[in-house]
Amino acid sequence: IAPLVLPTLVTISAIDFATVILSESALSFLGLGIQPPDFTWGAMVANGRGYLATAWWIAFWPGLAIMLTTLSLNILSNWARTVADPQQRWRLQTLRKAAR
Repeated sequence: IAPLVLPTLVTISAIDFATVILSESALSFLGLGIQPPDFTWGAMVANGRGYLATAWWIAFWPGLAIMLTTLSLNILSNWARTVADPQQRWRLQTLRKAAR
């Protein structure tokens, strides 16, 4: 059972982890998440919101980190699913043939 369930479990856990990152960032942005002595990306975006006209990078870089992390987790989970699932391996073989 494990070889059949593991690819799906890895995919779901990676996507759920990305969802948790987005939820925590949104709650921290709204002031409902982790409180000020600790830093979070959502709180950094919220702190930089007042400086968007003069110092846009204060909010831009934490927002970019949130976006890149969640996108990377989604791409990684899709790749892991393709590699681990025997029914999806033909996609990798097609890519390898096209690269030659």
